[in-house]
Parts: sequence; C-alpha cells; structure tokens
Amino acid sequence: MGVCGYLFLPWKCLVVVSLRLLFLVPTGVPVRSGDATFPKAMDNVTVRQGESATLRCTIDDRVTRVAWLNRSTILYAGNDKWSIDPRVIILVNTPTQYSIMIQNVDVYDEGPYTCSVQTDNHPKTSRVHLIVQVPPQIMNISSDITVNEGSSVTLLCLAIGRPEPTVTWRHLSVKEGQGFVSEDEYLEISDIKRDQSGEYECSALNDVAAPDVRKVKITVNYPPYISKAKNTGVSVGQKGILSCEASAVPMADFQWFKEETRLATGLDGVRIENKGHISTLTFFNVSEKDYGNYTCVASNKLGNTNASITLYEISPSSAVAGPGAVIDGVNSASRALACLWLSGTLFAHFFIKF
Repeated sequence: MGVCGYLFLPWKCLVVVSLRLLFLVPTGVPVRSGDATFPKAMDNVTVRQGESATLRCTIDDRVTRVAWLNRSTILYAGNDKWSIDPRVIILVNTPTQYSIMIQNVDVYDEGPYTCSVQTDNHPKTSRVHLIVQVPPQIMNISSDITVNEGSSVTLLCLAIGRPEPTVTWRHLSVKEGQGFVSEDEYLEISDIKRDQSGEYECSALNDVAAPDVRKVKITVNYPPYISKAKNTGVSVGQKGILSCEASAVPMADFQWFKEETRLATGLDGVRIENKGHISTLTFFNVSEKDYGNYTCVASNKLGNTNASITLYEISPSSAVAGPGAVIDGVNSASRALACLWLSGTLFAHFFIKF
C-alpha cells in the first residue's frame, strides 16, 4: 500500500508527493561525490556486517531543506524520519552537518546513498556508496573419510564472505613449510599414499576478520608390513622373548607358528602378548625343544605378511660373562686394575725396606 493510501487525507498526500519530487535529482543537475561546493558527502563508507555505518553530509547556511535518500527512498527529511527501519537514526542536524547512522548493517544495506539539499536557487546532491564487508565463513566442508591406499580422494570446502574469501587447503601432518597443498575449494589427491593420511585444514580468508578454519581427517588403509623382527639367543633354563613389529591400517592381527603348528598362550609354557603394533612370544623356561624357527604372521582385511625369527641356543658362559657382563658386582677390567695397583704397592714396600 502506498503512502497516500495509508494517510487517506488528500492534503497530506500532496505534501508527500511534493517532498519526493523535491529530493529526487532533477534533470540537468550533476550528481557527483566530493563536489567543490556543498553539499559534500563522505567518500565510500566501508563497514563490517553487524557494525554501524555513519553517513555524513557537509552543508552551509544557504540550505533551506536537507534529506538523506537510499536510491529513491527518503530515509530522513530534516528531523523527520521517513524510513520505517528502526536501525536508521539521525545523528547530527546543524547548519554545517547533516548525518545519519544505520545500525547493525547487513549486506542488503549496501549501495548508493544521496544527500539532497534545497537552496534558494535549486536542489543539489552528493552521493556516497556504502560497502558492507562480511567475515569469511565456511558453509560446506567434506566429512572425515577412510580410503584404501591407491584410491583417489576429493575434498570440498565452500566459503562465503565479502569480498570473496580465498580458500586454502593444508596438510597438517607434514614438515613445517611443506603443508600448503592447494589454493582452491577442491583438493584432489590421486593414488593416495599412506604418508598422505592425517588432518587436512581448510582456511577461508578475506582480511575482514580472522580466517575461518575447519579440519578434515583422511585415514588411509594399507596392508601390514613387518618392520622389525630379530633373532634371539638364550641359554637353556632362561627366559626368552621373540618380538615382531608390524605397521598396518587397520591395525594388524598377529599369529605365531612353529613349523605348521599355531601357538597359543598357555601351551608349552609360552605366552603371546599383542600391544598395538608389537607382538611378543615369551618362553619362561627355555628347553632344547624350544630352539628353532618361528613364524610371525601379521594380517588385516587388506592382506597379510610374515617373517621368520629364530630362537637359538647360547652357552651359559656367553650369557653370563659376555662383553660387559657383571660378576659379583665388579667387571673383569676393574679386577685387573685392582691387581696391578696391589702389585705396585707390594713392590714399593719391598724396595723401601731393603
């Protein structure tokens, strides 16, 4: 419904139409910002979304009427408010300045605003453009994903903001300075490797506010490989431990075999213990029959691998008096030094006496 239809009274309708005609730019009158004569509005006003924007217009005592317009809509005419928007308020109305404020600015407030004045001669105008900046915000990002090694992966990160934000992907699980992998909304990885697993960070930046940052985790499945398996020597009657270490995603399951026989905890005095990526086979009292080759098998849903580990016999003397062995709390080198010192002392005592 128009303003005239709302007010009903014909004389009031005539006033409204007259004001609209007064503050519209007439034909032949130039419109430019920063005119050497009055009125003079500000340069472009830039504010962040949610802040307040102040629009100032410099005038002088020749002005008889003044108004602020947004395009062809009158916001304020003198001290009279025409806008129904409660966010628009008048700040200053003096012979030298006419200013309004728009509170809690949003993107739809962006655009041209006109300071229009009436003098004894004719109307004049000056225009200012309101620019609304919006902090970056990531609106859509890929979920955490699990893939098999060798697959192709595409990650998506969509962000909004004014000006349009720059989107950057970075792999957080690599060395410093090597983590920037893409400057695009899409991150594509072909033939993914196990060392490309981990967290990927999407950052949206437009210099309006701090970047918006989100993370996506990529898990790369791969079959087991045994990274450490060492032969072990132990004497009869002693405790012996065989160890097998395997890397895999998902984590590997371990099995131990001697020849074709699968071993289990509690059988033949052995214990099998699996902790993470390490499995141990423990012999609490090694006998002659325990010596030989053992097979460690590591497997997951993508495959399996194995390694042969030998438990071999060493003589008790090698185990007790080997390199660095301790005997009664004093090693052999210390005893030799003690003997030399004692011999020297006895010789000196004998020489002095005779």
